[in-house]
Amino acid sequence: MLSWALVFLIVAIVAGALGLSGVAGAATNIAWILFVVGLVIAIIFFVTGRRPPV
Repeated sequence: MLSWALVFLIVAIVAGALGLSGVAGAATNIAWILFVVGLVIAIIFFVTGRRPPV
C-alpha cells in the first residue's frame, strides 16, 4: 500500500514538473489517501500483534 503511495507521489512530482496540474493534483490526492490507509492498517497490525501477509 505504501509502495503504491510512493509511485503516485512520483507521478505527481513528474506531472507537476511538466505542467500537468490536473494530473499532478489527482495523483497527489491518490498518494495521500493510500498513505493514510496504509498507515492505519500498519497501526492496526501493530496494536493487534499480527504480522502483515508476505
